Amino acid sequence: MTDEKKLIIDEDWKKQAQQEKEVLAAKEEQEKAKMEGADEAPRRSGPLPEGDLMALVNMLTTQALFAMGVLRVEGQDDREPDLEMARYNIDMLEALEAKTKGNLTDHEAQMLKNTLSELRMGFVQIAEHGAPEPQ
Repeated sequence: MTDEKKLIIDEDWKKQAQQEKEVLAAKEEQEKAKMEGADEAPRRSGPLPEGDLMALVNMLTTQALFAMGVLRVEGQDDREPDLEMARYNIDMLEALEAKTKGNLTDHEAQMLKNTLSELRMGFVQIAEHGAPEPQ
């Protein structure tokens, strides 16, 4: 008598393993198709706005407002304000103000000053009382 061990493989197990392989392969193909389709997605129509100081200030302001929870994406779950990110965006605007001092038109300087003032007041209010309720 030998001490050889026999490996018995159940045919049902083989079929199940093969089916799982096929399901995984199909999922990989779907993911690959999605990734390729993302590159072929329709592009934004129309021209982008001019890249100027106003656009940069608006972009940073929007990011700060999203972080504070003042702006929300419709259909997205509510979340707690990210005061650290809001503060970062406000700090970026403050740096922009400091670095451009003396190089802005009166209108640009006033717009930046007013924007920073509004953001700072909003930040303090949200830090003390929380984000406003969605309307």
